[in-house]
Amino acid sequence: MNAITVSDLTRVFGDFVAVDHVSFDVRKGEVFGFLGSNGAGKSTTIRMLCGLLKPTSGTALVGGIDVSRDPEGVKRRIGYMSQRFSLYEQLTVDQNIRFFGGIYGLTAERLEQRRAFVLDMAGLHGRERTKASDLAGGWRQRLALGCAILHEPPIVFLDEPTGGVDPVSRRQFWTLIDQLAETGITVLVTTHYLDEAEHCHRIAIIHAGRLAALGSTTELKRVFAGRTILEVQSDDPVQAMRALDAMDDVEKTSVFGTAVHAVMRHEAATDTDGLGTRLAGAGVQARHIEPVEPSLEDVFLDVVAEAGA
Repeated sequence: MNAITVSDLTRVFGDFVAVDHVSFDVRKGEVFGFLGSNGAGKSTTIRMLCGLLKPTSGTALVGGIDVSRDPEGVKRRIGYMSQRFSLYEQLTVDQNIRFFGGIYGLTAERLEQRRAFVLDMAGLHGRERTKASDLAGGWRQRLALGCAILHEPPIVFLDEPTGGVDPVSRRQFWTLIDQLAETGITVLVTTHYLDEAEHCHRIAIIHAGRLAALGSTTELKRVFAGRTILEVQSDDPVQAMRALDAMDDVEKTSVFGTAVHAVMRHEAATDTDGLGTRLAGAGVQARHIEPVEPSLEDVFLDVVAEAGA
């Protein structure tokens, strides 16, 4: 059964359509990634699914509850963690846990059990009296996650939960997300880190309020079937990109760190030596050229470009 079912969900602000007839479902125990650039409609969609914003039209069932008819019922059955506001910074670790426990209506006995769980999960034993504002980013985010699942909700929404967190803490946080999913908890997460999205069972890409792509990482990468991606390494990637863009058999290019990814047109030849010769003729010395598997970033850029077109 699905934990979340969304059908033609739409939200309009005046003349602006923020979310435009979006439909998807999230299975129970699934880690579902929601990707999109700023202003694409991610946060507006999540706010509707959490019962914080009423849809203009369409339907959304979260845990079997209609978000339009019973938003308070939805709120009682979900956990929500936002990057911007998830903890009371001037309260200590222990005070935050007890505050959220009171909001969720936990009994004294249950609160003590869940408090111990959060402290253990977040690695905060011995720091119970530390203010949330004084915690390092990774600890603060793990505490925020613990507070969001204090009442053991079956569905958890995480809105860019690892923004501003160091890579090691990000990896640890995603280990916690995987553990939640293993226990049957459904997780819908938005992120700007495309390497993080690789952890998701399925991914939805939203652009300009519309769903542009949906599927597993493997399924999404099939968008490049028949098109080869060549990675070109040179001392001047910007100049290399300009030279590649001028070639008829190159569909599009993008900079990847110090290299350039060139997407060749359908059925175009992949003669790396010949491409190197053509680049040299344009004044660009390529150190290395090789075909590479598409990354999720390649997919995202391609899908968004097609949706925009």
